[in-house]
This record gives sequence, structure tokens and C-alpha cells, in this order.
Amino acid sequence: MESSTLIGIAVALVVPFAGNTLGAAFVFLLRHGMSERFSKALVGFAAGVMIAASVWSLIIPSLEAAEGTGVPAWLPATVGFLSGVGFLLVIDHFTPHLHIGSDEPEGRPTTLKKPTMMMLALAIHNLPEGMAVGVVLAGFLAGDAGMTLSGVVALSVGIAIQNVPEGAIVSLPLVANGVSRFKAFALGVACGAVEPAGALLMVAIAGLALPVLPYLLAFAAGAMIYVVTEELIPQTQQGCHTNIGTVGVAIGFVLMMILDVALG
Repeated sequence: MESSTLIGIAVALVVPFAGNTLGAAFVFLLRHGMSERFSKALVGFAAGVMIAASVWSLIIPSLEAAEGTGVPAWLPATVGFLSGVGFLLVIDHFTPHLHIGSDEPEGRPTTLKKPTMMMLALAIHNLPEGMAVGVVLAGFLAGDAGMTLSGVVALSVGIAIQNVPEGAIVSLPLVANGVSRFKAFALGVACGAVEPAGALLMVAIAGLALPVLPYLLAFAAGAMIYVVTEELIPQTQQGCHTNIGTVGVAIGFVLMMILDVALG
């Protein structure tokens, strides 16, 4: 196996997970929690990164990969995107979970405790990010001209950067709900393991049939946009300091765009 291939696999699987782990470690650094203003800025930043990644790293490559396949370029992107939204909609509907800042659980009725449902919410959130990195990695491994090692690195780094605040935003409320700091850290790390699992799933599916790559790229984009609109953006617009969340979105979007264009 070529060194570039090994690097691509290592970056895609390790870097985003490392970002999440670093964020979870904030439970040991922020002894008094996180201010509402700072939390909204970080959530907005994560949303901006995910929106930009969906466009620059997934939708546009999906359109490019569909060229010359005998179908309109927009068709795989449309089918994949809506399928990704539908996939997360089903998971969101059937999985009991609790979003940060909410007192009302979503999904099927359950007797699960609040910290467990908060952890499931993070797992649902992390899955699309892992799938996004995995499908770009799959294209690179398959030799698709539009998927490069630098593109894998750019997306992985972007996801890792936004995973840092996400890990902190989720692990800190676990402490506030009676979980020990070490256990909150361990649970945050465990939820982050969903990302490499999602990445490997996408690599396996794309490896079975490369022609589905345009659909999978858009599928990952749809799943990420679902998380942004259903969870992240609403968090930034609750209560006070809503403008700081909007600024965070703008900064996150621009940073991810720069990463993708400069490295990808």
C-alpha cells in the first residue's frame, strides 16, 4: 500500500476523532462551565464549518463526479442529498435523545437517563461528519481525479477543528447533570468513536460500487445539513446573544471554505 494511501486513511480516521477527544478534555480545564455567549459562538462556528464542508467538499464534488455518467449531474446530487436528510430524519425520530439546552427528549419514549440521551444526541450528530470524511476518503482510494489526499486532509482538519468546541459543549453539560468529570470525558470520547465508524462504513459502501460515489457524497451533505438545521442553528437562536451565534456561523463557513480551496 502506498504511503499516500496510508496517510489518507490515518488522517481521515484519527484527526477528527482527536479533535473530539481534545474538546471532551475541556471538562478538566473549564471548572465552572461555559458562558452562554461563548457556547453560542462555538455552536455557530461548528454549524458554519459543516455548511461549508457540505457545499465545497461534498455537493460540488458530487456534481463533478456525476459528469460523464450518462445522467444529469444534478440527479445524483439531488437523490443523495434528500436520502441523507431522510436517513437522519428516521434516526432522529426513532432514537431517544436529548439536545443540549432542551428539557424535552426527542425520539421514542424511553426510561433512559438524561446523560445517556444527551450522549445519543452527540452520537447522532457525529455520524454524518464521519460519513463525510469517509466518502471523500473512498473517492481518493478509488483514484477519482476529483478526490485528492489534500482534499481528505482539508475536510478532516475542518471537521476536527469544529469537533473541539462540540466535544466541550457536550461533555460539560454531562458534568452539570451529575456525571463525574472523568466519566463525562470518557463518554465524550466514546461518542467521538462514531465518526471513524461512519467513515469506514462509507469506504466499504463506495468500495462495493464506485458509480454510487456521487450519490454518497451528496448523501453525507444532506445528513450534515439536517444536523445543522435541526440542532445547531436553533441552539444559536435561543435566548440572548443570538447575533454572536450568527457571527460564529460566518467565521466557521469562511474558515472551512479557505481550508478546502487552499488545500483541496
